[in-house]
Amino acid sequence: MIERLEIDANGLTFTARAAGPEKGRRVLLLHGFPQTSWCWRAQLGALGTAGYRAVAPDQRGYCAGARPPDVGAYSLEHLVSDVLALADAMEMDRFDLVGHDWGGMLSWVVAARYPDRVRSLSVLSTPHPLALRHALMGGDPAQAAGSAHMADFRRPGVPERLLLGADHSGSGLHALFAASGLADVDAREYLAVLTRPGALTAALNWYRATGEDELADLPLVQVPTLYIWSTADAALGRPAAEASSKFVAGRYQFVVLDGVNHWIPEAAPRKLVQLLIEHLVTT
Repeated sequence: MIERLEIDANGLTFTARAAGPEKGRRVLLLHGFPQTSWCWRAQLGALGTAGYRAVAPDQRGYCAGARPPDVGAYSLEHLVSDVLALADAMEMDRFDLVGHDWGGMLSWVVAARYPDRVRSLSVLSTPHPLALRHALMGGDPAQAAGSAHMADFRRPGVPERLLLGADHSGSGLHALFAASGLADVDAREYLAVLTRPGALTAALNWYRATGEDELADLPLVQVPTLYIWSTADAALGRPAAEASSKFVAGRYQFVVLDGVNHWIPEAAPRKLVQLLIEHLVTT
């Protein structure tokens, strides 16, 4: 059974989904853009059944109680602080960290900076941020094309108009989801959240608040790491995915899912559960 929670952390109130025994080994799962904790429902159920205490928060901007208005409130510093504050609020002295898309980027950073808190790392789709930066700066011309939307999303007001549509129903978002292969049952869940007043702007502020030099001193990841990339991901290419190993000093496993699109938690739930549990039991 998946529980719904409210968690007070970092001066905000986050909603979350959770499963598993209270005393189980802690697993924290971070969603990406434009998802919510809904994306982890299959993994939460399976991890809970396996005896883990798995919690997936709706991250900053994706729930009304954690939606500050200023762009600067979505800087990497604040996002990292949220992860640690959420863990503290749930008495997770050490935890296994899982992230997808933006949640994956954030997970790379938290694991690198706080190896005393993170027992193991599992990242889906998103290459290590420094590998992605290298690809965007000329290491992979195709990646620059695949990431062109990032510059568009930083423009004030413009992506909201395009993604919400004239009637604010989220028609542009729905088209994005359909084109990238997300199932309609999942798209409806995300649209219900992101069409609420202020929600899409807050989610886009993750892009707008990104700084160029925030990761310059990022240390190597020391914790056991599982990185899963999929060949049908139209946004994130193979060169950056393969280069991510250069930034991990600990035990590292790179898994490629053939024919799976960007939405790995939703599109390949059984395979992902298998890989996650295999990784967890060996760390």
